[in-house]
Amino acid sequence: MEKKYDEGKVLVSNRRARHDYFILEAFEAGIALQGTEVKSLRQGKGNLQDCYALIRNGEAWLIGAHISPYEQGSYANHNPTRDRRLLLHAKEIRKLIGKTKDKGVTLVPLKLYLKGRHIKVELALVKGKQEHDKRETIKERDVNRSIQRGEE
Repeated sequence: MEKKYDEGKVLVSNRRARHDYFILEAFEAGIALQGTEVKSLRQGKGNLQDCYALIRNGEAWLIGAHISPYEQGSYANHNPTRDRRLLLHAKEIRKLIGKTKDKGVTLVPLKLYLKGRHIKVELALVKGKQEHDKRETIKERDVNRSIQRGEE
């Protein structure tokens, strides 16, 4: 039988997050989307640059994610920057509430990807890097690259 869906295909990623933050812990969450949002994401028309997640009234929300309107959509097209509900179990939400109470810890989406026929969000608990931390990370990456190439 032929496979109908791409397994684990990354639709949109937030590459900047790995540069700007220390990633403490990652979670997988579902996301409540409208039909035109799904079609637009499958075309790769999304942006997670300046977005974050927060817990509001016992529910998790993705704030500031931009999903471009679907080109073939009509009057039923979606608002590109609307807040989208994240689908997590109550136990996971309680755990996140406790961890985000710490000073400087934030919830940031790392990527949107397909899992079966569902679109999932990889959320991460992160702590911000300072400028010297970013330079250190870049230096470590360069050293690792040169070691892999066999240079000294």
